[in-house]
Amino acid sequence: MEIVHHGGAEGVTGSCHRLRLSARDSFLVDCGLFQGRDHGPGDTLERHAIEFPVEDIRALVVTHVHIDHIGRLPYLLAAGFDGPIICSKPSARLLPLMLEDALRVGFTRDRQLIEPVLETIDERLVALDYNAWHALPAEDAALAPRVRLQRAGHILGSAYVEFDFREPGERRSRRVVFSGDLGAPGAPLLPAPKPPRRADTLVLESTYGDRLHGDRRERAARLRAAVEHAHANGGTVIVPAFSIGRTQELLYELEGLIHRGNRRWRDMEVVLDSPLAARFTEVYRELKPFWDAEAHQRLRAGRHPLDFENLYTVDDHDTHLQTVDYLARSGRPAVVIAASGMAAGGRVVNYLKAMLEDERHHVLFVGYQAEGTPGRAIQAAGRGGHVELDGEGYAIRAGVDSISGYSAHADQADLLRFVRGIRTGPQDIRLVHGEPHAREALWELACKRTG
Repeated sequence: MEIVHHGGAEGVTGSCHRLRLSARDSFLVDCGLFQGRDHGPGDTLERHAIEFPVEDIRALVVTHVHIDHIGRLPYLLAAGFDGPIICSKPSARLLPLMLEDALRVGFTRDRQLIEPVLETIDERLVALDYNAWHALPAEDAALAPRVRLQRAGHILGSAYVEFDFREPGERRSRRVVFSGDLGAPGAPLLPAPKPPRRADTLVLESTYGDRLHGDRRERAARLRAAVEHAHANGGTVIVPAFSIGRTQELLYELEGLIHRGNRRWRDMEVVLDSPLAARFTEVYRELKPFWDAEAHQRLRAGRHPLDFENLYTVDDHDTHLQTVDYLARSGRPAVVIAASGMAAGGRVVNYLKAMLEDERHHVLFVGYQAEGTPGRAIQAAGRGGHVELDGEGYAIRAGVDSISGYSAHADQADLLRFVRGIRTGPQDIRLVHGEPHAREALWELACKRTG
């Protein structure tokens, strides 16, 4: 058995890991795009081309549908991969939406070119229930592994992956676990991940391996304070958010604040200005059975945490431009949630261009900002600094704040609890999906257990 990393081992993005059981049988876990500094120099198409052999890959297992975990899937198909694409049932609903958007933005808007790729993916998808073993194909039947998906609590449909197989001459099976991205306990909408009972080898994410998030009450208080500060100044709160996961959690939390708030809160508009995020939010509503108990309690009380009265969705581009202009001038209290989450493109860039140089407004980061992205540059510079957007320089006069607790990623303590909660093992831990300082900090604590 060998694990080979084709991305996500030295940085946060581009996750792609190969579990090789023999020269003829390998299994891929995720195949994501590189972003920010991980992207490196050179042409985008060249950077994302599949340069590793695919003939022995019997199946691709997808942990979740964020683009840094699935974005190279079209390249993988182009390289000749012809096996099944395995994921959870919610991910099977969400994955085509995410890839359709990625194809339109990154390649072409020509549906005649996009639709064959999406049709191929749809034909290959194998949607699994959580906590159920599934037999995988293999050339060597004696090595054929089983795979099981468990809830990861990161975004809807996210899973960590358990492989179970028996190597030649071994009486006991071997268990290899890939964490994918683990969620933070207490996050809205989704139940927290529970550690596996056993892992001989654990491939563990380390995005926030060097820091702790605040608890949920503290996060909500900081969100409320940021919104009230901007509104007292007659400004807008701009939240660059990923279309799936963070957006829905924010809507859930804002509905709670509006429900408990005063008249000013009840008059506030929440603007969801991302067609993709709106589509994901609609699917989230349809997949209520996968929500956690707290969310179902709100539903029973007659509340609609992802479809409330103050929520205004912007669809077409003309309306988007009108909304940017109106909010930049009017001072109407509003929270704008727009993609992309790292401000590397999308509609949020227009809001930033219109509002960054106006001290009335506020930029609120609620997720990880990769090195080399505009989001990280704004976050690092803060008020009084400068940032370049689409080749033009902007002075940052708006307020800038970050609430890491709304990240969909587990923090250091959560990751350690996950490791320590494994009853048997692991003897081998491999840290991925983190910058060097985060991996090093987590290694000092988590990997002491294995020696």
